Amino acid sequence: MSQPMRALVFTGPGTMELQDVARPEAGADGVLLEVRAAGICGSELHGFRHVGFRKPPLIMGHEFAGVTPDGRRVVVNPLASCAACDMCRQGLPQICRYRELIGAQRPGGFAENVVVPADSIHDLPAEMTWETAAMVEPLANAVHAWHRVDLAGTERVAIIGAGTIGLVCLLAGLSRGLTDFTVVDRSPTRLALAERLGATSCATELAGEYDVVLDAVGSQITRGAAVDRLRPGGTCVWIGLVDSHPGFDGNQLVRFEKRVVGSFAYTPQEFAAALALASQVDLGWTTPIALEESQRVFMALAQGATQPVKAVIRL
Repeated sequence: MSQPMRALVFTGPGTMELQDVARPEAGADGVLLEVRAAGICGSELHGFRHVGFRKPPLIMGHEFAGVTPDGRRVVVNPLASCAACDMCRQGLPQICRYRELIGAQRPGGFAENVVVPADSIHDLPAEMTWETAAMVEPLANAVHAWHRVDLAGTERVAIIGAGTIGLVCLLAGLSRGLTDFTVVDRSPTRLALAERLGATSCATELAGEYDVVLDAVGSQITRGAAVDRLRPGGTCVWIGLVDSHPGFDGNQLVRFEKRVVGSFAYTPQEFAAALALASQVDLGWTTPIALEESQRVFMALAQGATQPVKAVIRL
């Protein structure tokens, strides 16, 4: 019998516990990874509040990297598609009808070990830190979000939310050659970081008019503001998931031909592109924490703490 391992486990609505659990065993097409870094995602901070598609007991964690049994340093694409449905056949595995996410429908990276599909791993550049590796998955979301926008005619961009997703959307947009970014958030510390990373202006409330607004929060208030601040014919990208309700004036979409598009995850090609981009942008603003600290930090962030901006569990 294998030795138990330590893991941060979602055990019930609003509850995360550090536990000793059985160490997983790899099947025929799986790889037993030694986890080295796992980022705490905002979707987990909201998703653990209730039982939905995440069902306890569950080891969360979908932003992670580690070492294979043969010593390879790798990052994991946690999105598993069926490869057979109509969406997959159209090259859209991120909206596969039967998709699963490691850390949501399968045990994830908030543990010493995790089993992942053999085709999900990507080798890391030798110089990449584990903290940066854990940021590849959020960055892949940003790469995909920008592919949802027609850049022709896009000059003024607003990003609502200076958490991890908002900040990586800023970095990915800058890498696409865009230069005029307004970032809004309630946290002065996060806004200062956004300015350091390249935001043109920062504020606590959105004003003015924009060609593109990316909502990295996803509340009724932020979605309403995103649509209100679009120019006629502009595009709003919704990537945040705080609330299921839209909260915007639908008549604006009709009268001014505004567009609202959703952005979920990424294709395998976009994940690979994010891995390459990760070495070219500033991702050095994570805060490493020990697994033994993870429950305390997770709960503090879930209760509204704005620091650290990005906590990465290091093992």
